[in-house]
Amino acid sequence: MAGKITQRANRARTVIKRATILPLLVRAGVAVAFFGAMTVAWPVSVVVSCWMVLLAVAAIYPAFAPRGRGVTIVLIIAVGGWILDTTWYDARIALWRVLAIATLTYAGHTLAALAAVLPYDAIVNADVVLSWAGRAGLAVLGSAVLTVIVLGLTSDLAGGAFLVATLVGLAAAVGLTLLLARLLRRP
Repeated sequence: MAGKITQRANRARTVIKRATILPLLVRAGVAVAFFGAMTVAWPVSVVVSCWMVLLAVAAIYPAFAPRGRGVTIVLIIAVGGWILDTTWYDARIALWRVLAIATLTYAGHTLAALAAVLPYDAIVNADVVLSWAGRAGLAVLGSAVLTVIVLGLTSDLAGGAFLVATLVGLAAAVGLTLLLARLLRRP
């Protein structure tokens, strides 16, 4: 047991000595984005309590291990917090919160994907990270604009047409997921 602890401590020292700035900034971006998502998603009474320490640890974990299931768990915790706030605590659903949670979780997710393929000691040109962030920003902006437009149309489409469109969209999402899963299993 003591040998494993010593081995991990030596590995941590090696990582700290060899780490370069851009991979560390990407990992810091993961932590900041997920921490922001947690603070926006969860009820204010939880955010200002001692429970926020646990949420902060969960939010920061993917920055240290971006290849694992930690990103998925953090996304589930953030969305679960928002669902808890809007159902149990009966908070009003505000557009700014929905857009902020979507933006922060997407930013954390895409930065974790970059951190997963970017070794901590890689020498990376800043253009790589900036172009990645630019594409992510365009995706966030496009989805935010589309969200606002669709929400503006919901009052016009209320009723049966809206229900049909929702069910068709849900069926398309499920069908696409099944198709992608099948294609991934092909040899």
